[in-house]
Amino acid sequence: MIRNGQVVKLLARSPPIAIRFKPQSLSPSQSGGGAAIGLTTQSSQAWHQLARPQLNPRSLQFSNLRSLPPVYRFISTKPLPHKRGPVFRFCYRLFAYSGASVLILGALVGAFFVYDSTTYREDLSYTDIPVSVEALYPRRGGPKNLPIADVLVDDDDCEDNTRKKNKPKLVVLGSGWGSVALLKQLNPEDYHVTVVSPCNYFLFTPMLPSATVGTLELRSLIEPIRRIVQRIKGHFLRAEAVDVELTERLIEVAQRDASGELRHFYLPYDKLVIGVGSTTNPHGVKGLENCHFLKSVEDAQAIRSQLGRNVEAACLPTTSDEERRRLLSFVISGGGPTGVEFAAELFDFLNEDLARSFPKILRNEVSVHVIQSRGHILNTYDEALSQYAEEKLAHDQVEVLTNSRVKEVLPEKILFTQKNENGETITKEIPHGFCLWSTGVLQNNIADHLIQFLRGIAYEKGSDPETVEITFSEWRGVAQRVKKRFPQASDHLRRLDKLFEQYDKDKSGSLDFGELRELLVQIDSKLTSLPATAQRAHQQGQYLGRKLNKLAQAAPGMAMNQMDYGDLDAAVYKAFEYKHMGSLAYVGNAAIFDFNGMSFSGGLLAVYLWRSVYFAQSVSFRTRVLMAMDWTKRALFGRGEQSPQGRLRRLDRLGPLDQGSEEIGPK
Repeated sequence: MIRNGQVVKLLARSPPIAIRFKPQSLSPSQSGGGAAIGLTTQSSQAWHQLARPQLNPRSLQFSNLRSLPPVYRFISTKPLPHKRGPVFRFCYRLFAYSGASVLILGALVGAFFVYDSTTYREDLSYTDIPVSVEALYPRRGGPKNLPIADVLVDDDDCEDNTRKKNKPKLVVLGSGWGSVALLKQLNPEDYHVTVVSPCNYFLFTPMLPSATVGTLELRSLIEPIRRIVQRIKGHFLRAEAVDVELTERLIEVAQRDASGELRHFYLPYDKLVIGVGSTTNPHGVKGLENCHFLKSVEDAQAIRSQLGRNVEAACLPTTSDEERRRLLSFVISGGGPTGVEFAAELFDFLNEDLARSFPKILRNEVSVHVIQSRGHILNTYDEALSQYAEEKLAHDQVEVLTNSRVKEVLPEKILFTQKNENGETITKEIPHGFCLWSTGVLQNNIADHLIQFLRGIAYEKGSDPETVEITFSEWRGVAQRVKKRFPQASDHLRRLDKLFEQYDKDKSGSLDFGELRELLVQIDSKLTSLPATAQRAHQQGQYLGRKLNKLAQAAPGMAMNQMDYGDLDAAVYKAFEYKHMGSLAYVGNAAIFDFNGMSFSGGLLAVYLWRSVYFAQSVSFRTRVLMAMDWTKRALFGRGEQSPQGRLRRLDRLGPLDQGSEEIGPK
């Protein structure tokens, strides 16, 4: 094709071609203010867009165009692709993204199997491990002439353990909240740490009610204590502390060996941490052997097994209506967080999972009762939250009996007293097939701590605590140390002269151990104790861990100045102060929160927030993953009716049917 004196050869199916034109052959009249090349293909518009900016009449003068070099442009003669419809584009992108997702997922699965293959070990690359002779044949001594474990069998396992053999010996009794918080706070290089506990795991107790009905599995709530101790290169002994010899700094430890024989030995210490927890408060009620408790893994397993046995027995054709109602009557004594959360979890299990696998008549015969001695459940929470919890439980057909006190627990019924409208106390009873006792715990009172503190002062003086006598000047020094160690007692130790005069009954001018004990017990009766909760124990463990780290840093200077640990203990770190971080509770597909005056409640969104709080507080990444998997499993497949462990133990206890065994319940 010839246009403007130039020859342009166009091929319909040719690759991109170069077009050359000479601007000097164009005049302003021919170009119309710009060069134009006539093309018969669809690329003419694209050519104009490329060529036109090169000859802008406003920036170029045609008299100078002859000096410009030739301009080359590459264009294609292929037709433009046709636009596809929106449905085609959507399907194309969907398949593209799906294919990419499949490839990514496949790569992740392959990477997991590659990692899994590295976790198996087949080589036997172990060498001889040096073990100290003192660890194999410990010396004997102490008041009872028992073996003294100065060196442990794993003190020479590695260089880190060998390097820490001569560090100060820190012994921790217990594996609960306080002990674990302490262990996670300690510096690994400061102490030779040994943990002594009959339980070789840490239990996440706030979620224990969920494990009784299968919402969470118990393995999701426990963390092996050896994994926690391993971080600080410490040691663990699965044993029970029996006694403490303060004068010789020895702990008497007992454990059964492989033959079942009880073995006792001494464990020396330089610093001792006692975090053995608390016990259930019986409140003087008879028949607690007919109740279940909820403080340990064994308790949760027993409860889950009992629930399974009750619902299975209620399905038998030989079970009468009255007996069926008794078996399906569940009583919770105590309206605190544990009792309320267990009642909520129990109702969820009976309402959501029972009707799915069991006869529907069982759902109509189920009854849940909560007995509370105060006027409201969750009495430590905001009043509006307590009322919300009561209304939620009432909506779920959970009977809440307030102002009621349990009198006695019998094998098949529970007796309790309740005040009527006239203020008269009447006795009532509820048949039950299951009773949970969750009325709080007994904690060591402050007087006992003070007594142990005074015993330590007596030992510092080299005196027997039972015969020690303290003058008024010594009493003033003791009171100052008591105030620093126990800040909550400061208000009751202002008039030291009057206290000394009041309890110096024989007017001897000194206080003996008995008089001191009576004085401190009287002070203890006026004090407000801190709550016996996991939150408090966790804060105390963190506080003590930081304090021990400070003591280790100050130890070299203390040794140079010949300072005593007692003097440094008060100066190196401030006294413990409990800070309440708030309370929360699950009340059945709803949750309540009480954070220092800010309180709110809600439905499923609040439940997810409640789960998130405990999810974040879980002790390790492993337990968090297991908790998330358990919640997912509950949503997809529901809860399990009964744990396999409970069924296996139950079969072991059942006698042979051909021997006339009639009673199959627990004795």
